[in-house]
Amino acid sequence: MIQEILIVDGYNIIGSWPELQRLKEIRLEEARDRLIETMAEYQSFSGMKVIVVFDAYYVPGLGGKYLQSKLPVYYTKEKETADELIERLVTAHIGRRKQVYVATSDMTEQHVIFGKGAFRIPASELLVKVRQVRQEIRRTIDTEAAPKRNSFDSRLSGDIRDQLEKWRRGN
Repeated sequence: MIQEILIVDGYNIIGSWPELQRLKEIRLEEARDRLIETMAEYQSFSGMKVIVVFDAYYVPGLGGKYLQSKLPVYYTKEKETADELIERLVTAHIGRRKQVYVATSDMTEQHVIFGKGAFRIPASELLVKVRQVRQEIRRTIDTEAAPKRNSFDSRLSGDIRDQLEKWRRGN
């Protein structure tokens, strides 16, 4: 069984998805949280391991890895770009029985990770996949929420059902 890993360039996706772009203009932290929520939902439904990376290039500190909504979220350390961390993560995760994807629309980064053996997913394609997952989740919920008819006669063959119906009517 092949493990699929998706590494998401957080700010690149926020800048590419219209809903997150608008949210970023109001409050960047809200856009980050929404992306993390969305990717956690995607991870749990798709079965893919998702890692989100945010650039903290101008923020002093050591960066770090946090678990938020069961999703590993990385912040780069000072003077480290998200691209550098993503490249390290790709190198660390590439291996037998692993398929690594990187979600970014940064063409330079796409070429670099492709050279390391990972596949690229442009931001627009990831948005399509996320929307498909949301539709599947809605369908699943609707199907499970619909009253199920688990009648005894639905499990019977036609002959037996006919015979029982005759007895019921007194024939």
